[in-house]
Amino acid sequence: MGSGAGWQSSRVSPSLAPPQLSAYLYPWDVVGDPSCVSRLVSTGFEHVSVAAAYHSVRAATPQHPQHRFVLAESAALYRPVRADVWTGHRLRPVSAPWTGCEDSFERAVEALDAGGLRVSAWVVLTHNSGLGRKHRELVVRNCFGDLYEWALCPGNEEVREYAAVLAAEAVRGLPLEGISLEAYGQLGSEHGGHHEKTFRAYTPLAELILSICCCDACQRGWQAEDADAGDIVRKLQGAFEAAQDLAGVEEATPYEVLGARTAELLLTSRQRHTDAVLEGVLTALGKVAPSLRTTLHARPEPWATGASPGLTPTSARQANAVLVPVEATSPHSPEAIAAARRSVPAGVSVAAYVNLLVPVEANGFEEHAGRLLNAGADELHLYHFGLANRKQLPLFARLTSGSS
Repeated sequence: MGSGAGWQSSRVSPSLAPPQLSAYLYPWDVVGDPSCVSRLVSTGFEHVSVAAAYHSVRAATPQHPQHRFVLAESAALYRPVRADVWTGHRLRPVSAPWTGCEDSFERAVEALDAGGLRVSAWVVLTHNSGLGRKHRELVVRNCFGDLYEWALCPGNEEVREYAAVLAAEAVRGLPLEGISLEAYGQLGSEHGGHHEKTFRAYTPLAELILSICCCDACQRGWQAEDADAGDIVRKLQGAFEAAQDLAGVEEATPYEVLGARTAELLLTSRQRHTDAVLEGVLTALGKVAPSLRTTLHARPEPWATGASPGLTPTSARQANAVLVPVEATSPHSPEAIAAARRSVPAGVSVAAYVNLLVPVEANGFEEHAGRLLNAGADELHLYHFGLANRKQLPLFARLTSGSS
């Protein structure tokens, strides 16, 4: 993959091995574009992750010969939704008619595999607004009673069962190298949807408080620990008001506004649900594809929610790699990678999940990539090859040319 004379050799400690580089794609980036595979290969990629089950999105397709946008109207499984498998489940995925075929993920995998690329399934589990609207009793609910329809709460057994079956159905019978699990825990108050009018309305700590789920299932979990659920909800409401008064106090924590005992109860309850989702998913995967390499979208901050939930004390031990979202060229990104490296067992890879679609100067990012590797990253996952336009594509190529 290139001459090795680029950024890797000049800006990274010589003791470090070259990183694994992965590109991200949607199935419609591949289906209908006969040049997509050759474009990936000529750029220098060997590993790709393709969405097999994904949330709703409006995506640009600047490289595709047939269309310029794809509107995925809802979360969907990009495989046939088999009735016999989903019988008896209230939560079941929908197919994706906007792709023009019943199994766009399989078609994409076959084309990429034929081109010599190693493919991972990119699977989003608890982020599903369509199911959330239909089953409001199964979504995250904050301490004021607001429902987060985009966020299926893993405190519910039905949600955990749905995640396990979805993951297994996404990968069955295909020549895959691995699976990349996104939103395998609880989502919170942040959601990039609709026409957002929420920016900086609440302090970061207040956002964290609003991301603590108070649905019936979560409250039953607190009560099982001999806690008064009503009292905890009232404490959360008071903590939210206190957190709003702490604007500019970056180091404030939930323990300060909730008390150590309550905060620890809420965190361990959430982590227990996250671990239960992961256990169910991995068990289901073990029955259909036991050799898959597992990557978790995660963050080292234990209170984190969203597509990349906070690592629990045991979750990283269940994976082959932990994928940490970082901002391109942010000075805080190496700190996040270093924190993940400290939290993850030595035998588990740390991968940096970098959005290359924001304004990035090529030379600036090459140096930044070196800092990520020096901080402990073993892999660079680059978002998003299918969304990249002609001016952005050369940056992908410069990275791959210096990685060998």
